[in-house]
Amino acid sequence: MGHQLFDLTGRRALITGSSQGIGFALAQGLSAAGAQVVLNGRDAGKLAEAAARIPGAETLAFDATDHNAVRAAVDAFEAGGKQIDILVNNAGMQHRTPLEDFPADAFERLLQTNIASVFHVGQAVARHMIARKRGHIINIASVQTALARPGIAPYTATKGAVGNLTKGMATDWARYGLNCNAIAPGYFDTPLNAALVADPAFSAWLEKRTPAGRWGNVEELQGACIFLASDAASFVNGHILYVDGGITASL
Repeated sequence: MGHQLFDLTGRRALITGSSQGIGFALAQGLSAAGAQVVLNGRDAGKLAEAAARIPGAETLAFDATDHNAVRAAVDAFEAGGKQIDILVNNAGMQHRTPLEDFPADAFERLLQTNIASVFHVGQAVARHMIARKRGHIINIASVQTALARPGIAPYTATKGAVGNLTKGMATDWARYGLNCNAIAPGYFDTPLNAALVADPAFSAWLEKRTPAGRWGNVEELQGACIFLASDAASFVNGHILYVDGGITASL
């Protein structure tokens, strides 16, 4: 039985914001577990380059913050006979500025990219999953779903919202056979964190603050994603799985 619980052969997974970073690593992991992966982003060129690095990967370019564009792209994809069995809502952005100086336009962009996109894509895909009475939705939250740091208050607000929207999805959609959960990564060496990785003082602080004593490698998120996308998680719903080297467990 063991490994079969985690086998994703015959399933198709759409990962938003997956041309680089965590999204791309999760796509690689799901592909290795047998899934047919569909990469998403706004830049068709970057998507094509990323897809060339994963055997059999497809691409579906759309702006995850545009409700009508999302709905049109997902409905057309499904109408072509390609059902989406797994959705990973990964698209996200960061903006670092002290809260008293935080630009209103940057705040709005964070809301649209980090939380509205989860609603737009989640709803568009779930409508098809509900009709089939099965599906797995995995939202990418953050340690900032539970904790705050200086200079990123609006980001923290969006990731708190991702955690609660995940619970809301489970509450509304579990009755239809959907499994809706979130992965909350700690500090990983990604393009989004490039400024922090390059800062020796921050890295020194992080190594002391994290029980595991280091940055995470994006490949270390793959197991959690495969689990939540698989039959092994058939009764896991509304859960936020922290993958953070112990940072949220420790003062």
